[in-house]
Amino acid sequence: MREEEINQLSFFDTKVNKNSYKEICSKISDEESLSPDDFGKAIKKWATKNLDKSINIVALFSGAGGLDIGFSDTGFSLVESVELEEKFVQTMMHNQMIGKYFADANITCKDIRQYEPNIATPIDFIIGGPPCQSFSAAGRRAAGVAGTKDNRGNLFEEYVRVLEKLKPKGFLFENVYGLLGAEKGESIKKIVAAFKEIGYNISYRILDAADYGVPQHRERIILVGSKGNLFKFPKPTHGPDSHDEFPHYSAHQAILNVDKPDNDKLPLINGRFGHLLEEVPTGLNYSFFTEKMGHPNPIFAWRSKFSDFLYKADPIKPIRTLKASGGQYTGPFHWENRHFTIEELKRLQTFPDDYKILGNRAIASKQIGNSVPPQFARMLALSVLNQFFNVNLPFEFNYLEEVEKLSFRKLKSEKTDHYFQKAAAAIDSRKENPKKEIVNKIYKVELTNNFKIKSNPKSEVEVRFKAANKKWNFELNRNENAKELYRIELRKIKNSPLFLSVNEVQLISNSSILTDYTVLWKVFEQALAENHIKADLIQLFGYYQYSNDIVFSFTKAENEITGNVWKVLELILADNSIGQIKNINQFATSYDISKSNLLTCFYELRKIGFEIRNSNTNPEISENEYLIPYRFPSLNHFSVQLKKSLQAHG
Repeated sequence: MREEEINQLSFFDTKVNKNSYKEICSKISDEESLSPDDFGKAIKKWATKNLDKSINIVALFSGAGGLDIGFSDTGFSLVESVELEEKFVQTMMHNQMIGKYFADANITCKDIRQYEPNIATPIDFIIGGPPCQSFSAAGRRAAGVAGTKDNRGNLFEEYVRVLEKLKPKGFLFENVYGLLGAEKGESIKKIVAAFKEIGYNISYRILDAADYGVPQHRERIILVGSKGNLFKFPKPTHGPDSHDEFPHYSAHQAILNVDKPDNDKLPLINGRFGHLLEEVPTGLNYSFFTEKMGHPNPIFAWRSKFSDFLYKADPIKPIRTLKASGGQYTGPFHWENRHFTIEELKRLQTFPDDYKILGNRAIASKQIGNSVPPQFARMLALSVLNQFFNVNLPFEFNYLEEVEKLSFRKLKSEKTDHYFQKAAAAIDSRKENPKKEIVNKIYKVELTNNFKIKSNPKSEVEVRFKAANKKWNFELNRNENAKELYRIELRKIKNSPLFLSVNEVQLISNSSILTDYTVLWKVFEQALAENHIKADLIQLFGYYQYSNDIVFSFTKAENEITGNVWKVLELILADNSIGQIKNINQFATSYDISKSNLLTCFYELRKIGFEIRNSNTNPEISENEYLIPYRFPSLNHFSVQLKKSLQAHG
């Protein structure tokens, strides 16, 4: 990588001029502070009056049109838009039809791989951000980021192809900041090299949309290509790096005058964890209920969930990044312990009020969450107008130097300290709940195909749960007179409690049926959840990428439990490298078992609920490498991995 490219990511303190949002607003309106919607209207009015020639753009991967709105409002003429998702295209076409946006655009529903630009009008600039799943946080949690190995990560090649054909002066490419770390930095190198090969000089930088007037912290990499000088990014208009440290636009400001919702029409927040939301302080998430946050009843493990799980927005700050989709506990939730309405979500993403998002709640939320916030796009578009097309803006607009440092990462760290203090205050003010007695219980259960245990009085499987102050016992029987065949013991290295005052858990089985191994673990998990101790086993042992001090022992009756699968189960419990990606040959050597026999065991263990992964389940894992995240069967009816197979055609 050349020095000029490395410098894109180098930050050193320098004394510089800063952008004044007050000045910008006062030059295009009679106000000193405009909402994003009013800013859009004002800058559009200025552009219509002052731009004397058309600047034509093509938008790739348009989504619901967030980036397109921002560029259109600042005077660019959208000639053609390309988007694969039909519902997203319908949204853009509807807003075009009612005469609000994209008046002369050809809005095309097509896979970019099948798109062949056939445009008579010269194109001046191209905008777009390819799908980001290959570089996302979800990909990182799945054991790395697939990056350009994934078909979706290779869509930048289609962007290059279109650029090469239309030959605009420049382009703007948006993506998640995880792109920088994908494939250990190789993905960004490949992308930059591909754009340089067709004649563009490349500038890229991570920016936070909140620094440009969006009521949302949304860190994104913006990559701009130019046939001439390197592009400079605009200085923040809001936050600590702006003129007079103009405050970030808060979530409360954003939705202040949106009509109050009919709560009967909003999705319910219930189920296993819905009742917890009311306890979560504003700005926090599930981590409020962790030991690290000091909660007296830590039912979750630190960093065991995505950051938007039970996330409740702080009204006086921008929200965290709005996601396109998620489960029933995916925030942001309103500080009034409800879902945000679609109109409120539009405001939080700075979509204009008069821009209609089509589809039901799930489809509309996906469109909003997938979009570039239009206000962020407007600021980027103004920079493009000024630098690429020599348009004199009616206000002073200052630009970041390559070596200039921004504060959003430091701000994130300070915010974490603030939320720890907030959690401590909330915990101190809690009323102490009376301690609930743990009651011994007999479980008559069966295991479903999706690894859920359900009660069945007629089941042959019986698990007796005995709870003492220091020790929990679970004993599985299929036959009243059967003898103990194996025993699993769990305790901490330092002899401290596993939970409450319990120092040891024993899982005892009188059955050699393989699925009963899973039943034992699942009953233990259910007892933890029923007694409001831990949400599930992962919360007890911790997310697999973080170490813990729990040790396991496996004792079996001689000559009663035999075979390779039982040998591997015993070794997994003792293997300190579980949770790390390893080559199959490393597993085979350390387990003293042939590769073919070990693979057969892995397939059998998947069948009883072990979350074993390889390149077929997760493209980011290299061929012949495997990951066993947990020492116990962790698949359940919610697991994404449930529908995947270790075998390519299995």
